[in-house]
Amino acid sequence: MLSDIEDGKKDITKFHLAGIIPVAGEKLDFDMPWHDCMMPVGYKLTAIEHAIMQCTYAGCETIWIVAHREMHPILRDRIGDHIYEYGSYKQTLFAEKNIDEQRRDTSIYYVPIHPKDRDKRDCLAWSVVYGSLRAFHISKMISSWVVPDKYFVSFPYGLVSLDSVYQNRSLISSPKNFYMEHEGKTVRDGEYLPFTFDKEDFKKFRRVIREGTGKYRNVVFDKETNRRIEAERIPTDEQYSARWFSLDKVFGCATLEDNNVGQTAWYSRVDSWKTYLEHMNSPNAKAIYKPKFFKYHEWSPVGVDKEDL
Repeated sequence: MLSDIEDGKKDITKFHLAGIIPVAGEKLDFDMPWHDCMMPVGYKLTAIEHAIMQCTYAGCETIWIVAHREMHPILRDRIGDHIYEYGSYKQTLFAEKNIDEQRRDTSIYYVPIHPKDRDKRDCLAWSVVYGSLRAFHISKMISSWVVPDKYFVSFPYGLVSLDSVYQNRSLISSPKNFYMEHEGKTVRDGEYLPFTFDKEDFKKFRRVIREGTGKYRNVVFDKETNRRIEAERIPTDEQYSARWFSLDKVFGCATLEDNNVGQTAWYSRVDSWKTYLEHMNSPNAKAIYKPKFFKYHEWSPVGVDKEDL
């Protein structure tokens, strides 16, 4: 199953950029009745909605939100099934007719963390890796022509200039990887800055995640029955260490050499109450709002017209 994404996509005639938004991960210190990604970061705009806007400004053809299954209903009720692709929407702002036909939709998919990974290695970085894996396999089941060529990662807890993302669209959708940078730091330094990766980086990131501990160590198997006959139980606080892996530990193996690097005009972290207050008291919070094109959209069921819903 995992070998397919390692082999990559062949006979590429159209670039497919898949947006990955990791939600499942270590809980932050907000301690609110709603999930951390639902914190408001601007006028009528939540953190996860800003991450979706980063994806559509970047030109993603699909967006994959990786969250625990119980989060899907509330996320879908707020976000919907698709959003206008910003590039096509901008081109039709002054069009007089056939606007709906000219605007392109970006589908939004909700990916649940596999039960075997829950509370074991479901850190924010693993959500990125697992989300790209599911995006690959689901796309391949539809057609080999829609398999993603690159994966664009957008974090809910890292807010950047959307204009800077839009200006770097050509670099983001290119054979080289792209890293958004602010004050000399990228995701490699543990910052929630967007970036892209491909099949080779997928292998590196997955290899780091696999370095995490399990429940036992010094395991000995019977060669004939392939059953465990001896093992040392790891202390509870040391079990499944991968669930605590930070972004810099997993993505620090990525290299900037021979890759594209773009600068963002501003950047705000909202991963703690302290950084959240700093952002809300900054001019950036006043400049962020929910645009008119970001409305709840739902696909019609098969064989049912919108007028009959």
